[in-house]
Amino acid sequence: MKNTSTARAGHPAPRASTLSGWQAWLPRLVLAPSVAISLFFVYGFMLWTFILSLTSSRMLPSYDFVGFGQYARLMQNERWWVASTNLMIFGSLFVVICLVIGVLLAMLLDQKIRQEGALRTIYLYPMALSFIVTGVVWKWLLNPSLGIQAMVRSWGFESFRFDWLVDSDMVIYTLVIAAVWQASGFVMALFLAGLRGIDDSIIKAAQLDGASLPRVYWRVVMPCLRPVVFSAVMILAHIAIKSFDLVVALTGGGPGYASDLPATFMYAHAFNRAQIGLGSASAMLMLGGVLAILIPYLYSELRSRRHG
Repeated sequence: MKNTSTARAGHPAPRASTLSGWQAWLPRLVLAPSVAISLFFVYGFMLWTFILSLTSSRMLPSYDFVGFGQYARLMQNERWWVASTNLMIFGSLFVVICLVIGVLLAMLLDQKIRQEGALRTIYLYPMALSFIVTGVVWKWLLNPSLGIQAMVRSWGFESFRFDWLVDSDMVIYTLVIAAVWQASGFVMALFLAGLRGIDDSIIKAAQLDGASLPRVYWRVVMPCLRPVVFSAVMILAHIAIKSFDLVVALTGGGPGYASDLPATFMYAHAFNRAQIGLGSASAMLMLGGVLAILIPYLYSELRSRRHG
């Protein structure tokens, strides 16, 4: 009887062990297809693109390896340098102006003004639109014969000019205007969340010491928001490097190729002209630009968690 009761008492143990094993493996089994698909369709194609950038591929992929010859061709391509210069202009102005406007709007809303919810929604609304919609709308507004210039001239100011959309020297700044209009509300939301997370006692203590409100924000609040600033810069720079749809919708890369960015160069100049190897090389340089932004961000996050 003792042996029987002991066996019965110990009988559920293997079943419980099996159940716990299934519970441990179930999340892995559920995630396995998604991980496999991501590895193949993201990282696998990234590796394939790098391999193609080392070949002489034109209309179709070929595996006649030429080393870094495509990268050398890219460095000698005038249109690539125009696109790279435009990216420097567009990216720097886009990031700086979005930060300034976003910080100012966040400080304004942080004063607990009336109708804060409505204003926050208005500022955030452009971010809900796609860059295609933004590009089309601003293409109408900046069209010299239909938009702002035509409207102002209809008021009697015949000498007014705002034809940046057709001016090869100024067209890159139309991309800045449209992109800032769309993304500055998002930056405002980031900074507003950061401001609401700061202890009010710090601000009140600075005001009791006689510091003015602008000085409080500049000397006390902004240093506390360094992680938000860093995150905003990383996100905006990432958007700038990958900008494609806004250029296609607003300027089409023109006049000529005066408003080309690396993404539009890769698509319009390389792939549409049967230069797969050259296009792959430009894609890898764009990936390098994105990694140059993401790696410091990830390193900073891991470092802060380790020391936190």
